[in-house]
Amino acid sequence: MVVKIVLALIVVVNGAFAISFIRDLIAHKAETFKEAGNPIAQAFSSFVIFFFSTFGISDFAISASLYPKLKWVEDKKLPGTMNAQCVIPVAVMALVYISAIDVDLVTLIVAIVAQIVGSYLSPRYVVKLPVDTIKRFVSAGLLIAAILILAGKFGVYPSGGEEIGLTGVKLVALGVLSFAFGALNNIGIGSYALTMATVYALGLSPAIAFPIMMGACTFSVPVGSMQFIKLDSYSRKITAFTSTFGVIGVLIAAYAVKSMNVSALQWVVVVVILYSAFTTFLSTTKNKANVKESK
Repeated sequence: MVVKIVLALIVVVNGAFAISFIRDLIAHKAETFKEAGNPIAQAFSSFVIFFFSTFGISDFAISASLYPKLKWVEDKKLPGTMNAQCVIPVAVMALVYISAIDVDLVTLIVAIVAQIVGSYLSPRYVVKLPVDTIKRFVSAGLLIAAILILAGKFGVYPSGGEEIGLTGVKLVALGVLSFAFGALNNIGIGSYALTMATVYALGLSPAIAFPIMMGACTFSVPVGSMQFIKLDSYSRKITAFTSTFGVIGVLIAAYAVKSMNVSALQWVVVVVILYSAFTTFLSTTKNKANVKESK
């Protein structure tokens, strides 16, 4: 019964976004067709971006590097585009994973609620923190987590597990960390890899990370995205493509994830964590270079 309520809430929250987006699309149909970008290229990129996003590779990271280079989105509309474009694909991810992957509901709800609360309460505080310093610590933490998982894979260090839920201190730890991940989202540090590493470290099955990751995002992103629509600060064309071709990529990738055994998922987790550690650290070096150029 609780699962059905969660799934229904996902449909309601994201349905509100869909209605808002469709109305805006119809009202600005002529402008949408004039937006930059080859339709075939955007359809293909939408499929690829959200295919990999379904495995936990940040669609924000890929979009942020791709769209400006191809001149599909002007800088001021990039944040809104990255948020709006992922609403429908992530909703599909959440619906698939929560309904198909066996996870303890208390664990799932604690993680989702904590991350949403962290994302909501943190903006006034996180903007005061030295972002690059935090990113370096996050990169180091992810790298250590990946090394420990690999050590477990080769029998050097016991790690991971097959549990589907947490209790006691571990559940509290998951809640506290999820709150922190929600806060980190506000300074551009994605929660996917961090959630994967945490789930694994606490002894849960790596599959549990997927409904938790997508569940948190599917409740927090639509609300902000509707504000971007009102402010006319997003690409309608790209959002339309991701809401169709991106969903196709999600469905194909989600089937692959559900079909994988625990051992295969562990390798997916390692790849995602290492990729995120590298790209997070790389972003700090780019920031340094930009600062030097501006002096």
